[in-house]
Amino acid sequence: MSYIAPQMKEKFETLSANLKNDILKRDVQINTMQDLIRVLEEIVAEGEK
Repeated sequence: MSYIAPQMKEKFETLSANLKNDILKRDVQINTMQDLIRVLEEIVAEGEK
């Protein structure tokens, strides 16, 4: 189950519903902006394949 740190909730909520769902399915921990960027970069890389 994914974890979004309280200080990142506001940023997370600005994403589209599809992106949020994709992130939550990945079983990741997002504690910092760098964590969020890393996950988003992984999603973009997968989309480019």
